[in-house]
Formats: sequence, structure tokens, C-alpha cells
Amino acid sequence: MTLDCSRKGLLMLLMALGLTQGDSGRPSRGPLVTCTCENPHCWRPICQGAWCTVVLVREEDGQLQQYRGCGNLHPELCQGRPTDVFNHYCCYSPLCNHNVSLTLQATPAPPLPWGDQLALILGPLLAFLVLLVLGALGLWHFRRRQEKQRGLHSDLGESSLILKASEHGDSMLGDLMDSDCTTGSGSGLPFLVQRTVARQVALVECVGKGRYGEVWRGSWHGESVAVKIFSSRDEQSWFRETEIYNTVLLRHDNILGFIASDMTSRNSSTQLWLITHYHEHGSLYDFLQRRTLEPQLALRLAVSAACGLAHLHVEIFGTQGKPAIAHRDLKSRNVLVKSNLQCCIADLGLAVMHSQGSDYLDIGHNPRVGTKRYMAPEVLDEKIRTDCFESYKWTDVWAFGLVLWEIARRTIINGMVEDYRPPFYDVVPNDPSFEDMKKVVCVDQQTPTIPNRLAADPVLSGLVQMMRECWYPNPSARLTALRIKKTLQKLSHSLEKPKALY
Repeated sequence: MTLDCSRKGLLMLLMALGLTQGDSGRPSRGPLVTCTCENPHCWRPICQGAWCTVVLVREEDGQLQQYRGCGNLHPELCQGRPTDVFNHYCCYSPLCNHNVSLTLQATPAPPLPWGDQLALILGPLLAFLVLLVLGALGLWHFRRRQEKQRGLHSDLGESSLILKASEHGDSMLGDLMDSDCTTGSGSGLPFLVQRTVARQVALVECVGKGRYGEVWRGSWHGESVAVKIFSSRDEQSWFRETEIYNTVLLRHDNILGFIASDMTSRNSSTQLWLITHYHEHGSLYDFLQRRTLEPQLALRLAVSAACGLAHLHVEIFGTQGKPAIAHRDLKSRNVLVKSNLQCCIADLGLAVMHSQGSDYLDIGHNPRVGTKRYMAPEVLDEKIRTDCFESYKWTDVWAFGLVLWEIARRTIINGMVEDYRPPFYDVVPNDPSFEDMKKVVCVDQQTPTIPNRLAADPVLSGLVQMMRECWYPNPSARLTALRIKKTLQKLSHSLEKPKALY
């Protein structure tokens, strides 16, 4: 690994070197030491890692910044010599990095031992040979994938082999996101390419605001992208989404397409960007307020959202697999409508992951809670089993039933339709408290009122039955995301069949 990087990217380099809150990264081998933690990724004054570290960086404006934290990766940096922009120090006893002060200086390197000189000569040669072999394997793999794709016909909501940035025509992002250019295990671009793309995006207009920060429409080489700018108090959501998108195979038609993540320091403040595909229709919440739905469109939205949730919930085994993921904040504002009128699920800042092989439940370190209006009864009465991954999937299913209710109300049956309203609009205030929701859902055991007119339509009555099965008080009795997906697909196919001629 080299330290020859642009000064603009030094803050992101700190993250890549493992200068993060140690216990949020991958587990270290051997005993852990407690270290002083003072850097943009710290949410506590101490962390744990394989060693303690201090990094001194000269910023673009010439100012010196010292960062302290825990190291788990790239131990070779501990032997590096200082340059005129970067110095790195490691130690291996508790809090040994607390009072260390570093200096930057461009010093000539002392003569290397003969063995090290030989390693310097042979190292690049071996690396070049390895790159050649990997390049040949990558080309062979890419050509095989292309041959397979020629015969592939994707059903509604099934996994997409290539992540496209545009619904029509070719695009630079489409080329970048092609399968030979992604990180392999992740759904985004290689780390350094992410930084390059992020710094070439121009912000055009603000298209949304929330408790997390702002969403902007940005432009990259003439193509629209969405830029989610997190507020500093919601750094853990940014970190969690970045972590999940970069370590999990999430490429799917009905999961929001991830492009890049970047952390920059501008005007003495830290900016946290998450760059994704841009969908001009906005969220399902916005979409339902603007227009009413025919039954076919209602089912198209519901099926595609269910496909996205089923893909999140399922664990895929193998070297190119993914752990199971529960969303934990599913709602119509976190479901986007694409230009082809399919849905994709967004906002993974609260997601939890689980792998059966290791039986490891990764719940992250985000203090934020979900949206009260969409909370399941077991969350509101604080009886949820937080050590059981299935519990989190069951809360997603409860919330999905509420999203189906929002869709069904805006569907026209016999010329009748309701105005858009959020779930429980008639029994709680606009911004309900935890206690408001607990009384309605747990004490009174209410569910949203379902319009009687929906029973007159065979397809919508099927949707109503599904909602009720998502809202069982007993979490384990609720439908699974896979069953929801298959049932909705069956309803959709029944709607598409031509009527029999007599």
C-alpha cells in the first residue's frame, strides 16, 4: 500500500487505514488494547483495536491535524517514515497514543539492509505478475458473464447483474458500475473510484430535507445523481449505510443503486456524502400524494417493494453471497419510485445484518430509533428480542403492511378513492409520541381502518387480507417477506390475464 495520495483524500484515507472506532470494524486477531480515540469516526473517547495509532496530516491549507484511534489493518504502515504531508505512529499498550506528538519532515531514507533492498526489487515484480494473473482472470470472468447475460430474461424485481444509472440508453455511470469494475463483494465502485466520482459531482438543487440532513440532485458528467448529505449528528447512519453498501452484495432492481460515499472536511466542518441513483418521482410518500392508482399500478408498486424487502431479508450463501439484512425503518418515505414505476428500498442507516454460519448479529452502533408511526407493537411495549434476528424481520413485515395500506387507499375502485393519509392519521397527532403510538397499537390494539370499498375488488380484497396477516400481534405469526412477494406476484398475474371470452 502506498501513502502517495492526494491531500484532498487524506480524511478518507484515515478511514481506509483503520483509524476508526475499533470495535465497529472487523474483529481483530489477538488481544485488544484500549486506545484514545480522537478523529471524525469516534463516538466515544476510547476505542479498542489491535494497536493504538496517531496520524499527523498536513491539510490543504497547510494546517496540521492529529488523529488518534485504533488500528486493525495495514500493520506495514507502522514502519513507515514521515513525509511532508503524512506521519503515522503505532504502539501496543493501553492508551499509549494519548500524549504522543508527531512532526512532519521530508527526511532522506537511511540505507536499507541488503534483504530489504532485495524485497523492494522483487516486491513490485511479484505484484505486477499477480496483477497480470488477476487481470486475465477478471477478463475471462467478465466474458463469461456477458455470454450468460445474452440469454438472461429478468422477471419483475429479480436481481440485476449490472447496476444501471439510467433507465434509457448508455451512460458513463452504467459503464463504471459494470460488473468488472465493482468491488466484488460490495454494490458500489472501488474505494478510490468512489472518491474520484464524489469530488466530480456538482450539486444542482435541494430536493428533500429530513432529520438526517438533506438530499440534493447532483450532476456528474451530465447525468443526474442523488446526493444525501448527512448532518454531523447522524454520522453513524452515514457510516452504517457506507459499511453495508460496501461489504454486502446488494445489487438488485428494487434496492436503491449505490454509487459512492465520501467524507470531506470543508470550512472546518465535516461533510458526509452518500451518492446514489436519482429517481425523479421521489419517494412513494410523495408519489401517492400527487396521483391516484389503477389496480395494476398499485400491484406493480407493491410487488416491486416486496421484491426489494425479500432480497434484503434473504441470506445468500457462497463466496459471492450476502448476509440477511433487516431494514428497521421501513416506511413510504424510505421507498423510492423509479421512472419505470417500480419501487426500490432506500435508507439503510438502521439496518442489522446476520449470518447463519457465524451466528453473528451485527446491529451497528447507531443510537437513532425507527419511525414511531411505523413501529410494531413489540417495539412499542419494549418486548422485542433484540438478540434474535428474526425479531427485526418481523418488525419490517408490520411496517410493510402499513405501506400496503397507504397504496390501497389511493387505488381507484368503481370510481372511488381516498385522499392520501399516513397510517393511524385518525387516532394520533401529526407527530405522534412513543406513548401515543403505544396506547393505540398496544393498549387499544388498533390497526388502520380499511376502506369498505376495497372488498368489492377481488385483487384489492387479497391485498387487504395480506395487510391483516402482516399485523398479527404475535410477531412469529406474520407473513414472511418471501411469502408476501410470491402472493403479490400471483395477484398481479391474475390481474394481467385476459378475461375469458364466452
